[in-house]
Amino acid sequence: MFKLRKGRFGFAVRVIAVSHTRWVRQKLSSQHDHQHVRTVIAPVLRQYSSLHCLQGDLLRVSGPNYGIPSRGIGMVIARVLRGALKIRYLLLGGSIAGGSALAKTYEQWRDALPDAKFLEGILPSQEDLDSIRTSLISYRDKIKEAVPDFTLDPKLKELGESHYDQLVLWFKERLDDAIRAAEEEKAENAAVFSDGETLTLSGVTKSFTPMVRDFSSDLTQNAISFSAMGSAAEREREKAELLRLRLSQIEVELQEKTESLTKEVDNLTRENADLKKKIEANETIREKYESLQEELMEVQLKYQKEVERLEKENKELRKSLMLKAGDTTARKKIKKSLIDMYSEVLDELCDYDSSYDTQDHLPRVVVVGDQSSGKTSVLEMVAQARIFPRGAGEMMTRAPVMVTLSEGPYHISSFKDSTREFDLTKESELAELRKEVELRMRNSVRSGRTVSHEVISMTVKGPGLQRMVLVDLPGIISTVTTDMATDTREAIRAISQQYMSNPNAIILCIQDGSVDAERSNVTDLVSQMDPQGKRTIFVLTKVDLAEENLTNPDRIRKILAGKLFPMRALGYFAVVTGKGNQEDSIQAIKDYEEAFFRSSRIFKGGVINSHQCTTRNLSLAVSECFWKMVRDTVEQQADAFKATRFNLETEWKNNFPRTRELDRDELFEKARGDILDEVVNLSQLSPKQWEDALSKKLWDKMVTYIFENIYLPAAQTENSGTFNTTADIKLKQWADQMLPKKCVEVGWETLEDEFRKFMECAKNSKDHDNIFDNLKACVVDEAMRRHQWEDKAADVLRVIQLNALEDRSVNDKQQWDAACKFLEDSVKEKLQSTEGTLREMVGPSTKEQWVYWCYPSEDQKKRAAVKAELEKLLISDYTHKNTLSYDEVTTVRKNSQNQGVDVDNEFVRETWHPVYRRHFLRRALAKAYDCRKAFYAYHQGLEGELGVECNDIVLFWRIQQMIKITANALRQQVMNREARRLEKEIKEVLEEYGCDREKKEQLLTGRRVMLAEELKRVRQIQEKLEEFIYALNAEK
Repeated sequence: MFKLRKGRFGFAVRVIAVSHTRWVRQKLSSQHDHQHVRTVIAPVLRQYSSLHCLQGDLLRVSGPNYGIPSRGIGMVIARVLRGALKIRYLLLGGSIAGGSALAKTYEQWRDALPDAKFLEGILPSQEDLDSIRTSLISYRDKIKEAVPDFTLDPKLKELGESHYDQLVLWFKERLDDAIRAAEEEKAENAAVFSDGETLTLSGVTKSFTPMVRDFSSDLTQNAISFSAMGSAAEREREKAELLRLRLSQIEVELQEKTESLTKEVDNLTRENADLKKKIEANETIREKYESLQEELMEVQLKYQKEVERLEKENKELRKSLMLKAGDTTARKKIKKSLIDMYSEVLDELCDYDSSYDTQDHLPRVVVVGDQSSGKTSVLEMVAQARIFPRGAGEMMTRAPVMVTLSEGPYHISSFKDSTREFDLTKESELAELRKEVELRMRNSVRSGRTVSHEVISMTVKGPGLQRMVLVDLPGIISTVTTDMATDTREAIRAISQQYMSNPNAIILCIQDGSVDAERSNVTDLVSQMDPQGKRTIFVLTKVDLAEENLTNPDRIRKILAGKLFPMRALGYFAVVTGKGNQEDSIQAIKDYEEAFFRSSRIFKGGVINSHQCTTRNLSLAVSECFWKMVRDTVEQQADAFKATRFNLETEWKNNFPRTRELDRDELFEKARGDILDEVVNLSQLSPKQWEDALSKKLWDKMVTYIFENIYLPAAQTENSGTFNTTADIKLKQWADQMLPKKCVEVGWETLEDEFRKFMECAKNSKDHDNIFDNLKACVVDEAMRRHQWEDKAADVLRVIQLNALEDRSVNDKQQWDAACKFLEDSVKEKLQSTEGTLREMVGPSTKEQWVYWCYPSEDQKKRAAVKAELEKLLISDYTHKNTLSYDEVTTVRKNSQNQGVDVDNEFVRETWHPVYRRHFLRRALAKAYDCRKAFYAYHQGLEGELGVECNDIVLFWRIQQMIKITANALRQQVMNREARRLEKEIKEVLEEYGCDREKKEQLLTGRRVMLAEELKRVRQIQEKLEEFIYALNAEK
């Protein structure tokens, strides 16, 4: 079936060509297609149509087609001719019929159009539109005239402008709503005209989608559209009516808004008049306030002067009472005040390091600020003395300085570790005190650093001082200069954060008032550590410079009101710490500060209150806050240390149940006694023990030189005379140059060896404590390093040794036998050493190869072959010299080559030296055996006749005598002088180590030492805290 669009007034139809109509009828009447296709939908394009419903079907389906009988070829030819003849009729008829149909259709369309005259009564005329426009303009003029011409207060003007903006916005919203409503209505009307229904033609049995597409395009090209115009006029009339209603509503609402705006303007005018009256009244009040402020300042200054006068009288009375107090008990009570007791507790906690996380949370006043912000000057004003080093823009505070302020009859200062007291009323002693503080700061800085964590603790006493403990920290910096360590900025911030992290510390934040607030570094740091400001006091320094530099005093008011910096505080104070002259006294600075605040326009203008200015008010507030924090927290800290002490004692009982609790100092003293006892034990050695030890040590040092440089060269001579001459020359050179110094070294080494033997024996005792081993070894090493033998000892030994070596006469048989034995033992020892050297050179023997399954290397085989040739040479010449001639070397090398061993001359000479030395020592040993019974021949001078030469025995007797005399002289020096000098050196080292805490911590280590040290410290802190709490409660 075909689908036709149906409008509101009927079906919209497009006239199509005759060929298309015939095709449609054929398709609808086809019997075959009717069986397969139920509907064929042919969309018919339609323009706006207002035709009434047409009678009958536009496309009528013809009746059944009964088929056409076939008539053969002739019939086909006839049909072709008939079609050709009909072409001209079709062309002519189509053109005539088309023109008439077009004209008829136009007439029908024009007659079908509705009469549009009724729109004249609906739509407004041009005159009406002009009148509406004129009325709108008049309303605008009325609104402008309704607003009177007067000057409004700025606040009222802002309010009126806001109402005007609201009215304009409201009008625009209403106009947009009207336009939007009109567009929606227009869209709805267009949708009404576009709505359609579907007309279905049934009876088609086959789908013709391609034909439908072709049919639609043809409809588009050839259709004639019909549209309805009656509804458009009705819509225009409705729109005009809607516009008129909208305009009337806008007119009413605009009039209402105008009336309300007029009322508001009247109200604002009245309020403006009232406000002017109030301003005039406030001016009067301000004048009265300024006068009252000046009167209050004068009263306060009078009060302060009266208080100072009374305090002076009180100081004199207290001073006289303190000086007249004669009994010891009264002196003790005055000396050990409450703040002194608290300061002792803080001193103990300065170096405290606990493994039980018992941290130091006792209150103290921490003074922080940017560099050169005046924090040290504020502390000096509180202490009423210029006690710190001064510098022009240079970093002066390099370490934390803890200052304990207390009351006393005299204005004095002292350091914790010193008994000297500085009189702060004398400028000379003030200068010395500043130099001492600067020296301590520089000494605390080590290893190329700029600042230090070590605390310099000092006490300032004086009449009228507020009792508190202040810690002056290095100033916060922004830039690290070239003369500073690279980590200076981070180190300063770490020190400041360490002290400010104490939850009970009072932070005295110092801000320079003469610089821009945006350049402050300390305020950000303080706000991080105390964001709520529960323990921070803000101090603005250099207010006099701030008043000169700032054009807006309101900025200072914001600072002191806590509204400018991103931090909070308990109180805000403004102080003046001088004119910038470092030579000004404290009294001169106080007078200048008082005069400034009396005449300051900042104070007169009500920027700051009277209780927020002067360092006196600041010190009173800080002291009050400090003692309040102390009373609130000290008992809690005491309980924490009690728990720590219990834990430490429990650990000691479990780990060291039978050992006494000795801290590092006590252990060091015990080790000192043990070391000095071992020094005393040196005197228990007998003279014979000393001489034997010295003789053995001397011979060990001399034996190589004697054999290689004296005995062997002398033995190469041809007769005894030449032997003695050579030996005398060598001995004299040796005794003049080397022997005395070498003997002094031997004596020093023997003393050290004997002392260390005693130390080793002490280690093997049952009472030995290995905790002292490192300390004892370090002390002995340092003492031996420092110990120097007497200079004149070498000269004394030289004379003794030369005399001993010149004596060549052996007086008795006992000395002769001793000399023979000495020679034999020395030669045997040397021969044994030489045999070992040869064994390493030639490798294992045949027996060792069979027994130990070890084989010589190729080099050892070569050495063995050369050694055999050299031994043949020595056998052939028993008295051979110690050197080989070139011919002998060549002979040995060629004989070795004949045996298949290829060596060079140097290889032969290297093998010759140990071979000849063994041969020489064997000869010397045989000669020593022969000389045992030749004493009488020697004594009678018959050695030559008997064929025995005993020059070797005489040489070694001379050396033996020299060693005995030297050992005796060294023994006397050791026992009479050197042992005592060593004891003195050891005592000096122990004294130095006793004063060096780091050295003791390095040498005395272990959990036992650390636990005893911490337990002692915790006990001291707890006892002092309990004593302080008792005194604090008694004062309450």
